[in-house]
Amino acid sequence: MGHSPLVVRDLSVAYQKKPVLFDVSFEVPEGKLIGIIGPNGAGKSTLIKAALGLIPRLKGEVLVYGKPYKQQLLKVGYVPQRESVDWDFPTNALDVVMMGRYGRLGWFKRPGAADRQAAMECLDKVGMSKFADRQISQLSGGQQQRVFLARALAQDAQLYFMDEPFVGVDAATEKAIISLLNDLKRQGKTVLVVHHDLSTVTDYFDQVTLLNGRLMAFGETSEIFTEENLQRTYGGRLSILKTGPDSGTILGVR
Repeated sequence: MGHSPLVVRDLSVAYQKKPVLFDVSFEVPEGKLIGIIGPNGAGKSTLIKAALGLIPRLKGEVLVYGKPYKQQLLKVGYVPQRESVDWDFPTNALDVVMMGRYGRLGWFKRPGAADRQAAMECLDKVGMSKFADRQISQLSGGQQQRVFLARALAQDAQLYFMDEPFVGVDAATEKAIISLLNDLKRQGKTVLVVHHDLSTVTDYFDQVTLLNGRLMAFGETSEIFTEENLQRTYGGRLSILKTGPDSGTILGVR
């Protein structure tokens, strides 16, 4: 019996002594697309960063395939929020994607032709191969996001964390991203996505994690993504449009 891609146990995190996450526990099965949903300030990005060891934990543990993340670096890919990146850094799209290969190369090994080839294939998968030599500062937001995804693909991980990959991208890029996520899932990979557009959750994700400081609910989207759970998670900020006697269409968050 293999280990789950991700087990989070009793995770608590504080920023400058202010608690952000309390006692969050859940276990992620393999080969699923999982949305991390909740209001602003709910701790969604914090959850990912704590899982990746990018910020300290107050308590709790996070296991990636049964071991601490630090022992499983090659198994994990990460797409941070686009705003958190210095896009003026003088480098081109191909070089950014090549960075995804460095973990595989080991220390002091220079990337060779096979790595360039792999990086180009990843750019191709996100429709960006013709921009390989373009400076990242000259790319549109959607193009930058595609390059980031290509970098994560180049890592050839088993478990992916993506922090708001759909923010600020055009409809074509959104389509390209979701089809890429479904490709990863078909390969048996597991993807956790911080996501804020409630209208696409049921189309995009097999499972959802509803978060607001605490874990409000976790499980199959069809069972967990209910009006009742969303009201609990978002409080008064949720607006619902009734479309029929029994059905509620979720409009979004005020």
